[in-house]
Amino acid sequence: QLQLVESGGGLVQPGGSLRLSCLASGFTLDYYDIGWLRQAPGKEHEEVSCISSNGITTVDADSVKGRFTISRDNAKNTVYLQMNSLKPGDTAVYYCAAGRHNGGCPLTKYDYNYWGQGTQVTVAS
Repeated sequence: QLQLVESGGGLVQPGGSLRLSCLASGFTLDYYDIGWLRQAPGKEHEEVSCISSNGITTVDADSVKGRFTISRDNAKNTVYLQMNSLKPGDTAVYYCAAGRHNGGCPLTKYDYNYWGQGTQVTVAS
């Protein structure tokens, strides 16, 4: 079975930090572009960050630029999203997804072949 499993979500106060992890099983992430996407209640998916298969190129949404950092550790078959200076507007379910795209990052949601089940991030005082 090919799976992506997110972890690290939870409740955090505004200004706090969380690190999300996405572990792949059943396949290797080495040659996949990886994205973190989020969905708030009643809203569409928003791509937060994307990292290319070679790890050289990263793309961040304007709403999180300077606060979130995506990274990958191919030896651990894991990608991460470090989230700092969290705001209430960051509250959402966060998903990791893997896809292969000739142009690299960013991808559209339709380009992603594998999706995790998501992890809830709630930012509130």
